[in-house]
Amino acid sequence: MSEVVDLTTAERRMQGALESVRREFGSIRTGRANPAILDRVEVEAYGTRMALKSVANIGVPEPRLLTVTPFDPQTLKTIERAIDNADLGLNPQNDGRILRLPIPELTEERRKKLIRMARGYAEEGRVAIRNVRRDEMRDLSELMKMGEISQDDERRAEAELQQLTNEYVKRVDAALSDKEAELLEV
Repeated sequence: MSEVVDLTTAERRMQGALESVRREFGSIRTGRANPAILDRVEVEAYGTRMALKSVANIGVPEPRLLTVTPFDPQTLKTIERAIDNADLGLNPQNDGRILRLPIPELTEERRKKLIRMARGYAEEGRVAIRNVRRDEMRDLSELMKMGEISQDDERRAEAELQQLTNEYVKRVDAALSDKEAELLEV
């Protein structure tokens, strides 16, 4: 990296985009029980929308079963409705105290839909990374116009920024490949 231009902010923002993609991938369900698939579920409780994990305890007693135990038994029906509305392909079973969420085998059609969803998240991540690059390029151009860096420093920093961008796009692609392999696993 050049001595004049510091790209740590760009790298930190790109890392954030990558972590966001990984979180989204974690919320896509596979054939196994994983509490992260409920991360996107929001429950209307106490007059506000809250994350499911803020109002209930999520457990994995078996490889193909999730349990949701509300902290307040009054919210059980609301939690059940929120899970139904989240379109996760799960069918909550309510016993009056806890919800059991059996994880069904994925059908071929559902696998394809989930892979399309994962590809969409990956593309959003790549776009976010490219947006970081665009912002940094603009900042470099402004620094050069103001005379704070030389044209050589600008070119060198742009090359390093492009290298950084390529590296993070490859990481997103690798994470996507891993998720697709996981979804295709029978």
